[in-house]
Amino acid sequence: MAITVHLSEILKERNMTSKELCAKVGITEANLSILRSGKANGVRFHTINRICYYLQCDVGDILHFDGNLEDCDD
Repeated sequence: MAITVHLSEILKERNMTSKELCAKVGITEANLSILRSGKANGVRFHTINRICYYLQCDVGDILHFDGNLEDCDD
């Protein structure tokens, strides 16, 4: 995967549960789980904005690009 999600690590560092973050951000636990697992096909900027706000982090703390191009065959 060209983009990896490090949300679990940030949650641990901030001593926050997924359930707490979901309540603050306004998303379901199922959707956060999909994002945390890296299986999400997309995420709204609004959602990323709220996650970063409540975790007091930068987008680059959550999403990492490995420098490779990944072909998407939809």
